[in-house]
Amino acid sequence: MKGVVFLGDRKLEIRDFPDPTPGPDEVVLEIRASGMCGSDLKFYRADASGGGAASLGLGGTGGPVIAGHEPCGVVAAVGSNVSPRQARVGQRVMQHHYRGCGVCPHCSTGWMQLCVEGVAEVYGATGNGAHANYMLCPARTLVPLPEELSFETGAAISCGTGTAWGALQRLGLQGDHTIAVFGQGPVGLSATQLAHHMGARVIALDTNPQRLARAKEFGAEWVLNPLETNDVVGAIRDLTHGRGAHASLDSSSSPQARAQAVRCVRTWGKACFVGEGGEVTLDVSSDLLRRQVTLIGSWTFSTVGQAECARYVADRGVKVDALFTHSWRLDQAEEAYRLFDRQDAGKGVILPN
Repeated sequence: MKGVVFLGDRKLEIRDFPDPTPGPDEVVLEIRASGMCGSDLKFYRADASGGGAASLGLGGTGGPVIAGHEPCGVVAAVGSNVSPRQARVGQRVMQHHYRGCGVCPHCSTGWMQLCVEGVAEVYGATGNGAHANYMLCPARTLVPLPEELSFETGAAISCGTGTAWGALQRLGLQGDHTIAVFGQGPVGLSATQLAHHMGARVIALDTNPQRLARAKEFGAEWVLNPLETNDVVGAIRDLTHGRGAHASLDSSSSPQARAQAVRCVRTWGKACFVGEGGEVTLDVSSDLLRRQVTLIGSWTFSTVGQAECARYVADRGVKVDALFTHSWRLDQAEEAYRLFDRQDAGKGVILPN
């Protein structure tokens, strides 16, 4: 089979790999859609001269691994210990892209990325991912894909859209709430779309006019460009009768946006950070304590949350496929990532089979 390998320094190769064979508790997926995520750019852009496994996505053998951590496809083969209740050949599935010990309190409740033994594998980073024809993974990492949903939608839910769903659940968003969503990349746009479907009023923020236009299409009631707004927090208060948003979500990782996300919520409000990396500076007393503000960190989702997100999207007819602006064949991966690296387009998906 073929698989995409990131070499760092904005280079990649499509290499030949042996077709995988499942072990007793494993399955092989035929990948039908593999989403492209902003997290992939860390490995694509990494300094190849001294990055090491942490930055280049090297497996346990020290060799590069297959990229892609938004897998969706069809079960092609199952191991000898896999019961039909876990997986069956031909089943449409998503994959939760972490492998933990499988038995600790976090793994047993579907939070394998929080494994007390440490995450054994992050597919697409330290283990072979989904930018390939086939993918090998434990049967316990599979999440059924509802028949109503496309493989592309399943790929989005497997990371970006699922991450937005997890954050909105942590925030306890309700239909009478107003939420400010900072950053309208794939995660932020997913949050805008889902929050709108939940009945909330959305204030979408981004510095890119095209992304703001898409946010409006996805249900944002108001859009703000921080580059054109002298006082972002004041503008949000003006839109909420002087009180501030009930909740905010930052997917931008910008230190300034993170601080604004906290300061723009009303007394007893909640702010959630999902963007990876970086820092933020806050005044603990005035920004948090004396306004009874809750600050939440939300890291992706559980297998249970992934299944709930998929069911909600199917039942409510949420048009998650609209997130994708580009689809690519596997042999177009180099062109796909060259465009994605500019970060001025929408979300891309690779369709290997």
